[in-house]
Amino acid sequence: MTTEPDWIRDVLSPARFAPYLARTGGDTDAAIQLYWWNVDVSAAFYTPLHRLEMALRNGIHQRLSVAYGGADWWASAPLQDNGVRLVGDAARKVASRSGSSTADDMVTELSFGFWASLISRRYDRTLWVPHLHKAFPGYRGPRERLHREVHTVLLLRNRIMHHEPIHHRHLQADHQTILRVLMYLAPSMVDQLRPNDHVAAVLRDRPDHTSSAGPRR
Repeated sequence: MTTEPDWIRDVLSPARFAPYLARTGGDTDAAIQLYWWNVDVSAAFYTPLHRLEMALRNGIHQRLSVAYGGADWWASAPLQDNGVRLVGDAARKVASRSGSSTADDMVTELSFGFWASLISRRYDRTLWVPHLHKAFPGYRGPRERLHREVHTVLLLRNRIMHHEPIHHRHLQADHQTILRVLMYLAPSMVDQLRPNDHVAAVLRDRPDHTSSAGPRR
């Protein structure tokens, strides 16, 4: 056992360190080791998440551009209020930086949550059935299951991007979900990803003192 170092108080904060202490039974040394492993595994997840997010937004964008006759399909598609709001927010952010917004700028600015929402129940009849199922050529199944998997990835992605703990999740299952959804979208990208995907290796290096309780979502 050791006293918590100054960087925990001044940089991380005791409140953000508390989940690591709780996971390791109050052992400060073990909690610090778990914290740095959490940083490492979060960094490892960045690569597959990066590939998936790009595949998701570009796949949806391409299908809806064809369906609505232009790259600015959001001007014609039957978006609901929250979708309209997110598009408006993205357009304002892009315009504030460059004075104008192109379709490519908008695709980059729109959040993962926006793209995930387009395959939710609210768009079942208006977008999924006529158009968006074609963006997932490797998927055969109900829209609900696909949305559930994408939403799981979204929650993981948001925790990582906000520097939150993910050590308590079933990370092996999360990794498989990412690869599975990427396979639905672009099977060839899975092969491209493999040499650069280090999640499995980092998971094998999980500190022993944190493994006995087992991973939890």
